[in-house]
Amino acid sequence: NMTDIVTNQFKMSGASFVGTDKNGEPFKLRAKTGYQEYDNPDIIFMNSVSGTISRKNGGTKITDNITARSGQYNRTKKTITLHGNVHIDSSNGDKLRTDELVIRL
Repeated sequence: NMTDIVTNQFKMSGASFVGTDKNGEPFKLRAKTGYQEYDNPDIIFMNSVSGTISRKNGGTKITDNITARSGQYNRTKKTITLHGNVHIDSSNGDKLRTDELVIRL
């Protein structure tokens, strides 16, 4: 598909993104596939997303295990926007199910 080739800067299979949030807590995202667009290089579009995000709540470290159908990682704004069948299972027993979720790193 020529439109796909022209639109996308590059495609990735088995992509993995690792970093820390503003509090120094680690996050790791994996995607079955991902791509960037020439005119939007700060956003990585992801399909079949999974990963973990660590955070502290009242001095207790909590790990959130995340899955979603798709997502967008905005490297400049430091946000992850997840779409479709979003599941978050936390190490403290909390569970979240939604169609869309924005995580600020």
